[in-house]
Formats: sequence, C-alpha cells, structure tokens
Amino acid sequence: MAEADSLNAAASPPAPEAAGTGAPGSLEDQLRQAGLEVLGSCQKMSGRGPALLQHSALLEDFTMKELDTLGEAMLLIRARPGQVLIAEGDAGDWMLLLLSGTVDVTKTTPADDDDPDAADNKSRLGVTTEGAVLGEMSMFDRDVRYATCTAIDAVEAAVLSRAAIGQLIRQHPGVGAKLMVKITQLLAQRLRNTSNRLVRLLQKK
Repeated sequence: MAEADSLNAAASPPAPEAAGTGAPGSLEDQLRQAGLEVLGSCQKMSGRGPALLQHSALLEDFTMKELDTLGEAMLLIRARPGQVLIAEGDAGDWMLLLLSGTVDVTKTTPADDDDPDAADNKSRLGVTTEGAVLGEMSMFDRDVRYATCTAIDAVEAAVLSRAAIGQLIRQHPGVGAKLMVKITQLLAQRLRNTSNRLVRLLQKK
C-alpha cells in the first residue's frame, strides 16, 4: 500500500468529477499546449460499450458502474493523424488509455559519437490499439518518457493523472484499489516481457 499512500499524498484538492479545470499549469492546460484537443471528462465511459472492457487489460475486471466512476476522473483527448501524444524525454505524471485509433510507439537511439555524420536511429517498439495503456511507468516514478507515442490515425484517449488516482483511492476506495492492482499487473507483465526478450537476445550471442 506504499504506492497508494504516495499517490494519496500527491492528490490535489479538486474531486475527480472536476478532472479538467483549465487553470494555468493544470493537466488540461499542459495537454492543450501540446496541441491535443481536450474534450472534457470521460463521463459515462460505459456508453462506449462492453467492447472497451473486453479489449483492455486494464479494464477487464471493472463493472460498467465502476467504469463510469473511473471515467469521471479522466480527461478525454483527441489527436490528429501524425500528432504526438507522448514525447520521449518529456516529463509527465499521467498515463493514457487508448479508446479508439492506432498509435505508433517508437524509441530513438542516439547516433555514434565517433561518427559526426551519423544520424539518430528510430526503432519501432510496437503499434497499439483500443484498450492499450501508455505512459503508466512515468506516471508512477515521475521519470522522463521512455518512448514516443504518435497517432497513426485519428485517436481518442482518456488521460489519468497521478493526482486523480489519489482522489479515487480517497473517494472511491474499491475502484481505486482495483485500478492500482490492474496497473501493477500491467507493469509486471511488461517487465516479464522485457526480461524474456533480453534472455532471447543473450541466447543468440
């Protein structure tokens, strides 16, 4: 529960229902400065249908009512094709839940310092679709973004901040606890996948 206590302490006063305030320096303001269209909170997220629960590892154990409670704590954003949602190297204490569209995830490898003419290399880490979660690691550790996430086509996503999770834990403990468990499971699965890839790479040498 140490993570939950840390998130709880980081929570800001407004309730989840006021996920986007538009105040200077707020999450909503940051998203707009990045060129993303902010459409308000994700109220009635259950209206997107049961397919969202089926396609999302994060949401698969949530009820429709719990989904609406979670949606009230999230901001709905829209991105155009080719628009960056998360930029590698940026700071961020929020994550994205992809609601529609497709996102390209890429990582830049710095050029060799010994070759002044060499250019940075960009590698594709994956392509994500509806239900995927992006940016959850930086949300927890507040380190810079590991990769860049770019909209391939028109994208809608729900944004969940570290502060909003703290508010959920206080005001809706059942939903907050379930969310924390699911995010922890996602992080553990990604660590396991990374470890497996590393083992396979070492075996080829």
